[in-house]
Amino acid sequence: MASKSSSGTADPSGFFADLVRCETRLYNALNDRLRERHGIVTSQFEFLRYLRDHPGCRVADLAAEFAVGVGATSKGIDRLEREGWAARQPNPSDRRSSLLALTDDGSRLVDAAEETFTRELAALLGESLDGAAGPAVLGFLAELRSALERDRIGTPTG
Repeated sequence: MASKSSSGTADPSGFFADLVRCETRLYNALNDRLRERHGIVTSQFEFLRYLRDHPGCRVADLAAEFAVGVGATSKGIDRLEREGWAARQPNPSDRRSSLLALTDDGSRLVDAAEETFTRELAALLGESLDGAAGPAVLGFLAELRSALERDRIGTPTG
């Protein structure tokens, strides 16, 4: 763990390394479980869950939520459409964009995958958030994310 220097003070570059390595390992482990049990990967699950929770959203809304380029997001939706899990519908208020919706198959898939995701994430996290530091860590990450999003830091331009 690299979050503290040898003197015991906070080390921002070590914190960054710890945060990124934890995210990567959790993401990869969840990816493996979702693929073997449901035939999807974590990014597809996250898109499907967003579509379920935000009916009538647009590709641009997904791109903004996940801080991913619009082109990459559109390609991700194309793959979900090819599998029959999502559909684009005409946007009555803007002919240049489409509204996104889950299909019945997509709805069933995301609900089943969410059970796996929730169970596996809980197992991976174990009791690490149950201690005294858990609420502080969660609060810090929520505050950091809010500040980054508010100031549009790390938002792709394309």
